[in-house]
Amino acid sequence: MTARRAARVVVADDQTVVREGIVMLLGLLPGIEVVGSAADGEEAVRLAAELAPDVVLMDLRMPRCDGVEATRRIRADHPGTQVVVLTTYADDDSLFPALQAGARGYLTKDADGDEIVRAIDDVLSGEAGLSPKIQRRLLERLAEPVRNPPQPPDEPPDGLTARETEVLRLVAEGRSNPEIARTLHVSTATVKTHINNLFAKAGLRDRAQAIHYAYRHGLAQPPGRPT
Repeated sequence: MTARRAARVVVADDQTVVREGIVMLLGLLPGIEVVGSAADGEEAVRLAAELAPDVVLMDLRMPRCDGVEATRRIRADHPGTQVVVLTTYADDDSLFPALQAGARGYLTKDADGDEIVRAIDDVLSGEAGLSPKIQRRLLERLAEPVRNPPQPPDEPPDGLTARETEVLRLVAEGRSNPEIARTLHVSTATVKTHINNLFAKAGLRDRAQAIHYAYRHGLAQPPGRPT
């Protein structure tokens, strides 16, 4: 790593054994100081506000607030804190929403210590901290032939109202609740109500599932796809 002060890092992962293992590993790596750990996205957002870390090492599938939404909130409210995703998942439905939310790095949990150090150093230097596997996937995605986008259904699926469908499209675009509220000229509480209703109707657990649902039903297009 280049000569600089130790990077202050918060680790966010809902699995206690995994989280404690990552904290222990980071404690052995040069140039890294673990200043906190979070068991879910809400706690990660809170620690980002309280501790102002240089980097949050972020899992994606977590309760209360998933990693994509936590990343979006941290990058919006604390632009001095970078986010490096560390997750089991490398599929498009995990990768692209995380990058769209503002993550500057993306690693899978088979990454070794050197890869983690390199990714943290890269994002603090203004570069992208992507594992070779993720870089290959991005290149493959760019090389994919242009496909005709799916046509939106005549009627919204699962009994969604027109407004709930509109909110879902904005969620799939990576908008936060306050941004959706400003776009639709409604309150944030109203947006939350629409999101809760559409989650219940469609059987969705979190925003990552909602984004996948919107893509699958032709209500939104993945990043990089023609509109």
